[in-house]
Amino acid sequence: MLQRLVQLLPPRVRAVLRKIPFLVVLYRWLRRGSLTRDRYVFVALALLAVVIGIATSGDSRGLAPSGALVLIVVVGGLLLKVRSLVALLAIVAAMAAYNVWKDVAAFGLGMIATLSITAVLAITLARTRQQLGVQGLRGDSMLLELRDRLRRHGEMPELPDGWSSQVVMLQAGGSSFGGDFVVSASDGEKLEVALVDVSGKGTDAGTRALMLSGAFGGLLGSVQPENFLPACNIYLQRQRWDEGFVTAVHVVVDLRTGEYTVESAGHPPAVQFDAGSGAWRVSSAKGVVLGVVPDLNCVPERGQLRPGDALLLYTDGLVESPGSDLDAGIDRLLGEAERLVPQGFGRGARELVETMAAARDDDCALVLVWRT
Repeated sequence: MLQRLVQLLPPRVRAVLRKIPFLVVLYRWLRRGSLTRDRYVFVALALLAVVIGIATSGDSRGLAPSGALVLIVVVGGLLLKVRSLVALLAIVAAMAAYNVWKDVAAFGLGMIATLSITAVLAITLARTRQQLGVQGLRGDSMLLELRDRLRRHGEMPELPDGWSSQVVMLQAGGSSFGGDFVVSASDGEKLEVALVDVSGKGTDAGTRALMLSGAFGGLLGSVQPENFLPACNIYLQRQRWDEGFVTAVHVVVDLRTGEYTVESAGHPPAVQFDAGSGAWRVSSAKGVVLGVVPDLNCVPERGQLRPGDALLLYTDGLVESPGSDLDAGIDRLLGEAERLVPQGFGRGARELVETMAAARDDDCALVLVWRT
């Protein structure tokens, strides 16, 4: 296969190749063993680099695409292993040196600097892919799949008539990953929701959130509701993480009677809207953050949602600001939440999150469950 490709080159190009000892050695190395996918790509890019380099040196009208060598380096960084990429960069460097020796106008300091910077970036990219053990753009595809899976975990189950819910999540800096996530389950008679906040923000906390969403989602509905947060705490204890902590709020709602139970593990308090009085009431449920102590003691709160009532869960990104009191942040949240009632809970939830998150650079999440 390799010999046939070489024979397709023009005689002038083959003659030049025979005069470059490095390329002769490289040609003999490629003939050993079978051509893997990596070698196929390397051969194609190497031959293309040589053809472009030689065509540029003999081009007197400036028509040869000398800048295409930069694209070859970029493609090599995306598709080749580190060893093959280094060999490709050596060929590109040889072609650049050959054109400099031929005093080609296109190969000035600007082109050399561009090739050098691109080469460093390509090696960094190839080394990262090799550490992950993925080829090509598969690493990015895996991240996209994980992001989509995290979003699917955050979707609320279908609720019976008379009940509605909404989840709104905004990640810091517009990132696709964040430390806030939601897991939920319903059998038609009972709804369980857990809103979890992993310390940190953006991509730094996203990797732990991805792992925990699967673990906590498996526990939700599989253990008794009163054992959910203790089971999560035991799981985190086994991880022995040195960085950060995890807070969570867990709600169980009886969809037949509206009775609910709220448990909190170091999380900002849930709030209930009472349609009879038109006021928001802060929950008294409290507990220690997850993963810190072996025995988790939570003080739950019980209540009931009547027609028109709502239950609001949120993360600290909506209410905490450096140098500000948490209670002041909650008061502002409840003040903004007053607008939910005339607009309707479903229409105003996203606007509430966007308003509260506008002055903060943190992951924000809100879960709203209401009875129509």
